[in-house]
Amino acid sequence: MKVSLVSVPVQNPIKAHEIYTTKLGFKTKEFDPTANLAIVVSLDDPHGVAILLEPCKGNFAENYQKSAFEANLPIMVLEVENIAAELKRLKTAGVTLRPELDNPKWGIQNVFEDGCGNLLMMDEKTA
Repeated sequence: MKVSLVSVPVQNPIKAHEIYTTKLGFKTKEFDPTANLAIVVSLDDPHGVAILLEPCKGNFAENYQKSAFEANLPIMVLEVENIAAELKRLKTAGVTLRPELDNPKWGIQNVFEDGCGNLLMMDEKTA
């Protein structure tokens, strides 16, 4: 058994799709604005785990998203080849970095805002 799809709560899937594809570097797997449906995948692994940008406005997931954000808890960890290069790329793209959360003692570092109400974290790929 392996994971094929995960759900990430977002206030607006259409806006989230734009952010995830233009700023964060994901690729569209499925997109239907009329159905409020947005699914993205990694450019590095297009057949890997897909991310459903799940509308959460007005349901239980909205409280979860808000609580996780306010508690400074990343909702997802992304693996990258070179953290320094990715942080620079994200900053250039206008993504809000959260260096004040870099605390290896807590196991939290390289955190950034996805622009859709979530914190994400990057982890550097090891051999």
